[in-house]
Amino acid sequence: MNPLLLDFDTVPFSEIQEVHFKPAIKQAIEIAKKEIDTIITSKEKPSLENTIVALDNAGKELDRIERIFFNLNAAETNEEIQTIAKEVSPWLTEYNNDITLNVALFERIKTVYRQIPELDLSPEQKTLIEKHYKSFTRNGANLNDKDKVTLREINTALAKLSLQFGENVLAETNAFELLLTNEDDVSGLPEGAKEAAKLLAKQRNKEGWLITLDYPSYVPFMTYANNRALRKKLSLAFGKKGFQQNDNNNEKIVLEIANLRHKRANLLGYKTHAHFVLEERMAESPEKVLNFLDELLEKAKPAAQKEFDYLENYAKKLDKIDQLQKWDGAYYGEKLKKELFDLDQELLKPYFKLENVINGVFEVSHRLFDLNFKEIDSIDKYHEDVKTYEVTDNNGVLVSYLYADFHPRSGKRNGAWMTSYKSQQIINNTNERPHVSIVCNFTKPTETKPSLLTFNEVTTLFHEFGHALHGILANTTYKSLSGTSVSWDFVELPSQVLENWCYEKEALELFAKHYETGETIPMEYVTKIKESANFQEGIQTLRQLSFGLLDMNWHGNNDISSVTSVKDFETASFTKTRLFPDTPESCMSTSFSHIFQGGYAAGYYSYKWAEVLDADAFEYFKEAGIFNKEVANKFKDNVLSKGGTEKPMELYKRFRGKKPNPNALLKRAGLL
Repeated sequence: MNPLLLDFDTVPFSEIQEVHFKPAIKQAIEIAKKEIDTIITSKEKPSLENTIVALDNAGKELDRIERIFFNLNAAETNEEIQTIAKEVSPWLTEYNNDITLNVALFERIKTVYRQIPELDLSPEQKTLIEKHYKSFTRNGANLNDKDKVTLREINTALAKLSLQFGENVLAETNAFELLLTNEDDVSGLPEGAKEAAKLLAKQRNKEGWLITLDYPSYVPFMTYANNRALRKKLSLAFGKKGFQQNDNNNEKIVLEIANLRHKRANLLGYKTHAHFVLEERMAESPEKVLNFLDELLEKAKPAAQKEFDYLENYAKKLDKIDQLQKWDGAYYGEKLKKELFDLDQELLKPYFKLENVINGVFEVSHRLFDLNFKEIDSIDKYHEDVKTYEVTDNNGVLVSYLYADFHPRSGKRNGAWMTSYKSQQIINNTNERPHVSIVCNFTKPTETKPSLLTFNEVTTLFHEFGHALHGILANTTYKSLSGTSVSWDFVELPSQVLENWCYEKEALELFAKHYETGETIPMEYVTKIKESANFQEGIQTLRQLSFGLLDMNWHGNNDISSVTSVKDFETASFTKTRLFPDTPESCMSTSFSHIFQGGYAAGYYSYKWAEVLDADAFEYFKEAGIFNKEVANKFKDNVLSKGGTEKPMELYKRFRGKKPNPNALLKRAGLL
């Protein structure tokens, strides 16, 4: 029997084989189609329950199997899974098109939608009706038959292209290795990074030190390696992903995706893909986003230029570097930071043993939101590296299951993300609790040291855990409005706000303890962490703005069909934000997975947008005390548990008592 088609609570990973996915997805699609048919053929007058709620609950099995499959494709993939992904993606796209382009179903939804003024609805019920109605109108329900066929073709092509884009980036990442056999070539690298490189070489039956494009290997080398020529080699390899003349080249795919998204937006009556996307976001329009980014650019550019010039002069003075290049930024930045603040990242790492940081984020969550985490081995996992936890409230009631996957491996894409295997919802009077997962790529333990995190990795863990809390504490009736099912420029608020606790003495003292001595992080280090928090904030802000503007140019450009060179287009997009000289061999767009594989197309600005919210929200915590229960409860009740049940600004104002103040971000960043 196919384990994916049986009734299960937690995912039976050990019983699932690759051969199970295609038949399970095929059968789940058929089950979902029958559920839709039941809605359409009902003789009852269309109502909230028999049409909208029934539609929301349809395809539950399919949703579950899809989550399992695509989560594995991101965190533990192989050639077989990638092949299956290419086969099943068109089926899933066709199924989704069959629903959103179903005339009879849309008629029933429209009937309920028109009844809204007469119905006695809760805000959540009203939002649910509006969400489903809009998902139909925004996905072609009002198109004529000919245009519906075109839309289906575009959606199918986009699903395939996005998958191929991601596979190519992963292949490029895995294909590059820098094997160093001369100890001089790893001079400057901290002992831990050297040891990790040696262990990696050993694991691949090689002698020497092995450096890869995985972040735990790439970042330390770019930050500490004294050999400038090797830093350049590594930097160019990183920048070339998807931009080389081989089978993994993504240039054509980028142009096709951008053009197809534009064509689809036009077909649906929108000027550009950005207009289509932003209609349903807090930002509302490309004009507002561009004004927001330009306003920040105006404030950040002078500071960034000043910081850059200072860094360039510093490098000139230190090593007679004529011109600062991309492969010099992290290296001289770290040296300068150490000099200005007497802060060495390597001095901090012993205080950030991975297990201690995990316990720290658990303790912070306990103090704020009354959550308790217990590691368990009673549920299945998809890889031995994965840790599994039972999350309960103070009465011992199950709130969620949590999967945590912390280290890089060849079947896992770079970066860090939160996802889920099961949504929270209330169905048949039962509050079904969510199964949430966080995936990161942190330094692995070596033969002599545990996994010791950089401070940047500490904030990454807190960031992803903020997303996890949004899923764990979800408490809505309908699954499509639950947890992180919120507008993309609101989804980063919980994640970014939690990062703030990493800078606070009160929080650091809970978990920042030396892995050998148990000594709590010295107060002087905490002071230095806080003092250095705004180090090169101008440069960092400009970098984020450059990504946001590049994204808006790809998706808010009415003339995208005339673009023939990805590199030239990107170079022009970076004009206002460029600090480092351009490198002709590098191209960011061809590996910009956030927008060409993930869900951030026309949404990368969200990180900065949410920073405004998070700076303002944390100011509220600071005023009352960072572990103040009253503020924490307001945040839990009005933001974390509410999902997408109401407009984000309404939820935020209910928590904060007012609209966010943009100056909070500028003040925190030292840009005011």
